[in-house]
Amino acid sequence: MQFTPDEMIKIQDYLRRTFGNELIGVKPRAQTPDSIEILLKGEFLGLCYKNEEDGETSFDFNMSILDIDLEG
Repeated sequence: MQFTPDEMIKIQDYLRRTFGNELIGVKPRAQTPDSIEILLKGEFLGLCYKNEEDGETSFDFNMSILDIDLEG
């Protein structure tokens, strides 16, 4: 499912409010319109996918954490 510009703005606003960080942004993916990139200060954090089922829409945020990122 392709994201609308309005959905992207709403997701960005939601994430900024939820995490208390105005530096969170979103960016469409050129080759894959079914998801958008979530960024923090321009650095990739994860992907957000759009799901439509039974007349309802949900958005799933997926963030991978590497074990080396947990050290220190």
